[in-house]
Amino acid sequence: MPPSTETLTAERILEATEEVLRRHGPAKATVVDVARALGVSHGSVYRHFRTKAALREAVTKRWLDRTTGMLAGVAEADRDPEARLREWLAALFEAKRRKAGDDPELFATYTVLTGENEAVVEHLTELTDQLTRVVQDGIDAGTFTVTAPATTARALFQATALFHDPGYAGEWEKPGAEEEFTALLDLLVRGLKA
Repeated sequence: MPPSTETLTAERILEATEEVLRRHGPAKATVVDVARALGVSHGSVYRHFRTKAALREAVTKRWLDRTTGMLAGVAEADRDPEARLREWLAALFEAKRRKAGDDPELFATYTVLTGENEAVVEHLTELTDQLTRVVQDGIDAGTFTVTAPATTARALFQATALFHDPGYAGEWEKPGAEEEFTALLDLLVRGLKA
């Protein structure tokens, strides 16, 4: 491939890496493949990402940050805390389901990559922090009667794992999944108000 005339940026490398991962999967994708897709030497890629592991971690973080960023808008919205809680959990379910359904090869790749690096720990922390803010707002507004927002947020996140943990992706398109999600959400909200 002829050399690229565009400036090589970390973002361009991450975009190319995502495409290479989609085509080859995590086991076969190499930095040389990424460089070839960009029309540059592999050394040019290494100037931005010192190791293959660093590149894989950066592309995984980028992928996870898309969900985190979208959910931050819901968590920080100026609306009723119960409505925000319902919307946040529904948006998380839909985002994960869309990722799994729209691009199953890349979803499978990222499922492997998230097990390899620390980006997933940061992602989960950010998500539970967002949920904690919503629960705290509900406590402050008198909507929720719980007294430990961080513990409650972690419990909500764990209780809804069937609808966002990639290990359950096969369940997300089964008949009745939406109804089960709604029933669980109603139960959890009633518990927060009790």
